[in-house]
Amino acid sequence: MTLLREPVLTPEERAAFEKGVHEFNTGFFFECHDTLEDLWAGVRGDGRDFFQGLIQTSVAFYHLGRGNSQGALSMLQRALARFGKYPDRYYGFDLGTHRRELASWAELARAGGGSEPALDSVPKWRFDPP
Repeated sequence: MTLLREPVLTPEERAAFEKGVHEFNTGFFFECHDTLEDLWAGVRGDGRDFFQGLIQTSVAFYHLGRGNSQGALSMLQRALARFGKYPDRYYGFDLGTHRRELASWAELARAGGGSEPALDSVPKWRFDPP
């Protein structure tokens, strides 16, 4: 695996990232998408796909909450593809665990499990700031 440089965020960008993590972990998936998309727009370099994968993950869980298992499956597959080039730990994020969780959710969505997920069953983003 090629060594990918982690992003260097300004204090404002870092605060936005932490806000997005909190929004995802508390079930505010649409808001998380908006927060991270604003951040992603200014990111360049190796971290760009990482942030886009997080955005796609938040959209997937938004779709699941609205009963759209096909939309969720599409977003989960796209997020997993983006995360594929990153190591298990990237920018303080437990990406290895997250990939395994997303693969399980993709199987559920593939099987038509489109009911609103209980918040305690949704994976949490494990982020230890670098």
